[in-house]
Amino acid sequence: MHRKAIVFDMDGVLFDTERLLQDSWITVARKHGLSGMEEIFPRCIGLNANDSRQLVMAAYGPDFDYQGFRGEASEHFWKYIEEKGLPIKPGVEELLQWLEHEGWSVGLASSTRRESVMEHLKRAGIGHYFSVVVTGDMVEHSKPRPDIYLLACEMLGADPRKTFAVEDSPNGVRSAHAAGMSCLTVPDMIAPDREIKELSTEIFRDLTQVLAYLQGQQYA
Repeated sequence: MHRKAIVFDMDGVLFDTERLLQDSWITVARKHGLSGMEEIFPRCIGLNANDSRQLVMAAYGPDFDYQGFRGEASEHFWKYIEEKGLPIKPGVEELLQWLEHEGWSVGLASSTRRESVMEHLKRAGIGHYFSVVVTGDMVEHSKPRPDIYLLACEMLGADPRKTFAVEDSPNGVRSAHAAGMSCLTVPDMIAPDREIKELSTEIFRDLTQVLAYLQGQQYA
């Protein structure tokens, strides 16, 4: 029996933006002759800006212009969205509509900074579905630590042990599990290994399957 509370990740779950972010980072890295970004970026998935910065600086050294790099990558990212639109994952609207109709408490916990999160939600027209939005700049350390999910549950007034998380990345799954939540994993760019399979409550192909799963549950 589950209480009807659920918290979503954003990038890679609601929006197909992680591939676009990866392309932006790799494009700018190649432009400046930086090698290894193909290996570094996947490790940053799910991290907030503070933790991503530490990881990249460790790879490229203390003199690396991280702010300049992120600025260029962000420019590349937003140019694509302006030209081609925000890529939304299949099943998002249907799932959120059902949750609203059924009276669920719905939150968002994204490691992305608040300005970008709110812009994405506005562009997609789905911001009204979320009563709580927690972003990476609201916590010192984001995923894989549990802080961001614990804060989302606290703001929702929900017991983490009775709350679902919807995640795609290993860091996100680790974060939700560490918070004591039931993690519904919809893998995006990184296929789940043994660890992630063990930490996940269920693994799905897409959000349409998540909807069918939730519809079949019994709730307190």
